[in-house]
Amino acid sequence: MMGALDGLRILDLSRILAGPTATQLLGDFGADIIKVERPGLGDDTRAWGPPFVEGGDGPTQESAYYLCANRNKRSIAVDIAKPEGAQTVRELLATCDVLVENFKPGGLDKYGLSYSDLKEQFPRLVYCSISGFGQTGPNSEKPGYDLLAQAYGGIMSLTGEPEGEPMKVAVGIADVMTGMYASNAILAALRHRDKMDEGQHIDIALVDCQIAWLINEGTNYLTSKILPQRRGNQHPNIVPYQVFEMADGHAVVAVGNDAQFERFCTLIRREELASDPKYVTNAGRLVNREALIATLTETLSKLERDWLISGMEANKIPGGPINQLDDVFASDQVAAREMKITMPHSGAASGEVDLIGNPVKFSKTPVTYRRAPPTCGADTDDILAELAATQKE
Repeated sequence: MMGALDGLRILDLSRILAGPTATQLLGDFGADIIKVERPGLGDDTRAWGPPFVEGGDGPTQESAYYLCANRNKRSIAVDIAKPEGAQTVRELLATCDVLVENFKPGGLDKYGLSYSDLKEQFPRLVYCSISGFGQTGPNSEKPGYDLLAQAYGGIMSLTGEPEGEPMKVAVGIADVMTGMYASNAILAALRHRDKMDEGQHIDIALVDCQIAWLINEGTNYLTSKILPQRRGNQHPNIVPYQVFEMADGHAVVAVGNDAQFERFCTLIRREELASDPKYVTNAGRLVNREALIATLTETLSKLERDWLISGMEANKIPGGPINQLDDVFASDQVAAREMKITMPHSGAASGEVDLIGNPVKFSKTPVTYRRAPPTCGADTDDILAELAATQKE
């Protein structure tokens, strides 16, 4: 079955996570992704292990980190630092709709592969540049790493326990969200190209994206001019909405409105809290957060986790367990939604690798998993043969 982006070809000069996340998503939707890698080395993340895929003679050069963002791609090994390598890239672009790169601003100029170098020869090309701070501004030359983006963009100042140190999000979320913004921008630019018959340059930065997804906390500050405080697992605008320690574990309570709060108080046999004027409304619960949370913490510490969770479910109160990853991937929900997939992989001793599935469910053009993350340069001969055949036509 054809994917939504069947017939679209993307030349991927990116590495690490933000660019590969964007191109993997587009590949899942049906696009043909040609991943350009340094001969013998490839994407930096190939070496970001352990864990590595286990081959017949021990660990391979394919890390789990690399696997997470590189399926549905073909790999060609090309040294763009050499004139013949840069020329190969230009020749491939004649068959491509999109180029994605994440070099430092100006980093491709010396190879003649910048947007300004290519836009006249390829006027319909959508060229997406991903960097740490963007192509302009006083910090444009600084390197782009997820940790730096989380620090500079403010999310670390909001994450962690109140008395603890600023904390990054456990996964590379600045990179991942930049990839999401980039894929959306590419699709929008392609829509414009199809209407106006012209490509364009997309300039997208990790720090800009991270600032964009400060969302309510960022707007809270802009509205009040009061700096948000780290609250651990508590919510800045809703109470109670956090983790509580039970008698035998931890549970999430996510009371989203006053009616849910009343039902929650009835469930835990603290009906007087729901009728207390200080707590009747969410605004009141925010003002009196400390006293309410102290009371709830004491009450919930004496209750069993599973009893609370089943009671909340029965009474339509949002909440639930805090799953470890073994719980997550063994769950019926993950199986039903196909969020864990298995793909053939020639380098794995078992002949296959487990990956995380794509969350998008199309009714007409379903996501397809056509290619496992490739070994470095695995498709070089095939891609060059295709290119030669195209040039003869």
